[in-house]
Amino acid sequence: TCSLQNNRQRERKREQQTHSQRVTLTHRDREAGTRSMFRRRLPEAVCVLSVCVCVCLAVAYEDDIEINFADSYFNEITEVDAPEVTPSTAPCGTPDLTKWEKIFTMLENSQMRENMLLQYTDEIIKVEMGSLRGEILRLVAQYGGSCGSAVEATGKRMALQLEAHLKETLEQHKIGGQTSAAGNSVENFHHLEALLQQLLSAVRTQSSRLSKLESSCLSGPAGAGIRMMTKNGFHLQGGEVTGHSQQEVTTKEAALDGVLAALQRVKEELEEVQKSSRQRYLPAGCEMALLFPMRSRRIYTAVIPAVPLSLSSFTVCMWVKPTTVSNKTVLFSYGNRRNPYEIQLLLAQTSALFTVGGEAHLVEERDVVNPGQWTHLCGAWSSGQGLATLWADGKKVASSPGVAEGHVLPDGGSVQLGQERNGCCGSAVAGFEEGFDPKLAFAGKMTGVNMWDSVLTEEEISQLALRQGQGCEQRGSMVAWGVTEMVPHGGAQFIL
Repeated sequence: TCSLQNNRQRERKREQQTHSQRVTLTHRDREAGTRSMFRRRLPEAVCVLSVCVCVCLAVAYEDDIEINFADSYFNEITEVDAPEVTPSTAPCGTPDLTKWEKIFTMLENSQMRENMLLQYTDEIIKVEMGSLRGEILRLVAQYGGSCGSAVEATGKRMALQLEAHLKETLEQHKIGGQTSAAGNSVENFHHLEALLQQLLSAVRTQSSRLSKLESSCLSGPAGAGIRMMTKNGFHLQGGEVTGHSQQEVTTKEAALDGVLAALQRVKEELEEVQKSSRQRYLPAGCEMALLFPMRSRRIYTAVIPAVPLSLSSFTVCMWVKPTTVSNKTVLFSYGNRRNPYEIQLLLAQTSALFTVGGEAHLVEERDVVNPGQWTHLCGAWSSGQGLATLWADGKKVASSPGVAEGHVLPDGGSVQLGQERNGCCGSAVAGFEEGFDPKLAFAGKMTGVNMWDSVLTEEEISQLALRQGQGCEQRGSMVAWGVTEMVPHGGAQFIL
């Protein structure tokens, strides 16, 4: 029994020791876990604390701003949402204008210029007519009796006739302007000039008739008192003193002279307007022109004929308006690799030159071209007798026989406008312009370029050279203006 009790006590002690050891281990584990948890939580606590500190500082700073500035300043700028950016669309490609659209635009510009000229002319003549009527009324008021009534009636009749003639002129010009095309605008200016000349002649006729009427009045009894003027300009008539001076007697003549001078000035101004209009319009009914804006080795126009130019006779014609010329300016050039100078139509200052087969065969005429003015030039050649002829403005100005007699133009060459053919490169190819000479380049405008495979007659060339004609409607058989392909290079371009 005692041993059993001792064994039980021992077991209890062991159990207690084991339990105490377990409790001790549990406490140690808990302390270790607490330490590790504290170590893990410490950075988080520091972060939270720093955030709190920043928030407190921000609140304090905001309060400070409100305290310092809220009473003195007010910010009127309100925060709005940024506008949405609309994406920009690519610009639409503008199609090239057709021939009819170009003609319509040209007609509109021509009509606008005619309307401006009509308005300007109408205003000037109205002012002059008002001045004329005022002078006539003052003249009538100065003279009484039967002579005064006759002068008044004559003056009114003259004013009515002038007004009727003027209205008829303006109506005719307006009707002509509404139905005219761009090529006929110059004819309208000529018509207006003729009508104004008729109006000026009518004014002179009426002035002469009025002078005769005044002379007849002054020679009768009613004008006896007027002829009794003294040197001081006073006379007595019916017991009353009249103070008409000699200058007052001649007031009518001075007024009419002033009207004539004013109408003459109007005519001169219209001539200036007409001259400037001629320079703006293209000649011979042409609808377009080639513009060579400056002298450059890169600016020229290549002509591509539809058929080879193997010819024994030809005629080359064109309208040119040079801006400036040098000692040698090339207008038309044809040649191949063997001979770059088969055909050349040139300018040298105010002279025109024409060569066939080389520079040794030269036809020249001086003082036929003026810078800034349109000039029609033609060069004709026949192989049979070697006769080369140069024409300027429809007139034969120079000719020479024996020029390349029996020669036939070789085919396979190239035609160029505004530059001498590039002898180094075989054909006019973009990128080989460095071989050109800028001193030979043409600067100005060119239109109506045509080439025939025969020699034109004098009458045909004269019709082509009419400025108010329709020469551009005549197309060449080898090179036809407006039909044959012409390729501008550099800054050269077609204009209306």
